[in-house]
Amino acid sequence: MDANRNWEILKQNDPEIYDALIGEEKREQKGVELIPSENYTYPEVYAANGSILTNKYSEGYPGKRYYGGQEYTDIVENLARDRAKELFRCEHANVQPLSGSPMNQATYFAFLEPGDTVLAMELSHGGHLTHGAPVSHMGKVFNFVRYKTHPDEKGRIDFEELLKVAKETKPKIVMCGYTSYPRDYDYTDFKKVADVVGALTFADVAHIGGLIAAGVMRNPFDYGFDVVSTTIHKSLRGPRAGMIMCKKKYADAIDKSVFPGLQGGPHMQTIAAIAVALGKALEPEFKEYGKQVLANAKTLAQELMDSGVKLITDGTDNHMMVANTVQSFGIDGKLAEQTLDKISITVNKQIIPDDPNPPLKPSGIRLGTPAATTRGMKEDDMKKLGTWIVEALKNHQNESKLEEIKKAVEKFCLKFPVPGI
Repeated sequence: MDANRNWEILKQNDPEIYDALIGEEKREQKGVELIPSENYTYPEVYAANGSILTNKYSEGYPGKRYYGGQEYTDIVENLARDRAKELFRCEHANVQPLSGSPMNQATYFAFLEPGDTVLAMELSHGGHLTHGAPVSHMGKVFNFVRYKTHPDEKGRIDFEELLKVAKETKPKIVMCGYTSYPRDYDYTDFKKVADVVGALTFADVAHIGGLIAAGVMRNPFDYGFDVVSTTIHKSLRGPRAGMIMCKKKYADAIDKSVFPGLQGGPHMQTIAAIAVALGKALEPEFKEYGKQVLANAKTLAQELMDSGVKLITDGTDNHMMVANTVQSFGIDGKLAEQTLDKISITVNKQIIPDDPNPPLKPSGIRLGTPAATTRGMKEDDMKKLGTWIVEALKNHQNESKLEEIKKAVEKFCLKFPVPGI
């Protein structure tokens, strides 16, 4: 497979798509991604994800396929599963979920009947859309009871209250995990609550999967959890995909829920890319990467707080932080996101706990350091980014000032190549 030749063929036959892809390469190179759910993947992942395996239908699982010609697909999927088990110290792994939402949906359907109760984190306090938000299909199929954090106590979760609610509602699953919660969990507390009411424990670690694999954040399996899901494309630096891991006794339920319960044929080219990314995560260098992600996050958070920015948990234990831009700058998160786009720093608007503003015009922004760390940025670089962020948001109406900052940001970013470009 000649990648350069394929690019030339694309350029000749579909110049509009070719130009858009080249435009995206330039955008990513001249600016920096600070959205905590985004990262820059490996060149090896590009190669696998754009490989000949895209041609192959592989319904079923290794050794139990519904189509012939599977000798190489079985090798690939078994490698991905084995590497996942080694990384996360788990007994079983399913690498077929197409992304984060399907992996969580498959987990719910593996253990629940419509109307069953799940205890999960409130969306505005850090939970994900798939954790039972009323607008999601899962929120309509199952009964999600949502718990909150204490923003005025650095995001503390009241486990006495959680246990009280669990006793009252009798959930079949006690779920933890987040998309905008800048803390680590003590999974022991969730396990205690689940054991009292006889519920399964389920952790969605989509954001921090790579940090768990690197050994710099807690692993739910070390605390007796039953099921853990993660995406591959965030801190794990892999392709856009999902993965479900579990105790061996739940393997059959999970596998049947993914296929044939929720999906048909898996995307084998993506599973090959998952295997590559998990292989990279097993290398010693990945542990150093995880440490640097956390060090960068703590430095960026401190720089912002020293400049008067209100972070919802007054700091961070992981790779992300959520800033209250209304309180800090008098502007909503949408305007803050648009302002930072103008200086080639990409963040996303974000609701804050019990946000009075709507999701498309919320009170905050969310920032994270995995992608910047991938490009080789360190603590001093985080301080520069923090300074530019604050300067831009304070001068959001001053176009000439924003243009000046943009030039400085882009000159800075060109020193840090994007992998694979």
